[in-house]
Amino acid sequence: MTRVIIYQFGNYISGFEISGHSGYSDEGSDIVCSAVSTASQMAVTGIKEILKKNAFIEISSGYLKLKLDKNDMGDEKVQFMLETMKKTIKEISKEYSKFVKMEVKKDVY
Repeated sequence: MTRVIIYQFGNYISGFEISGHSGYSDEGSDIVCSAVSTASQMAVTGIKEILKKNAFIEISSGYLKLKLDKNDMGDEKVQFMLETMKKTIKEISKEYSKFVKMEVKKDVY
């Protein structure tokens, strides 16, 4: 199962953490894992490479964590990227609830 935690601080998403493998299918053909990975990697790439924002990123097999720099949390474009990712993963978790669980933790920086 893939677990997704979205961290919020006030009205802003401050980061996220994704862990585990969905188990929907074999590695390399798992469309659920691929969808979650694509949504989250797009947010990471957009924030780091396109918007040039500082963020702590940790990546390993079956794990991805992003924590925004406090100075960048209020940036409208950063929040747009993160809200888009959040909504995308929420829809994936509705469709594939046995394989993806998402939760939001508030007041976390």
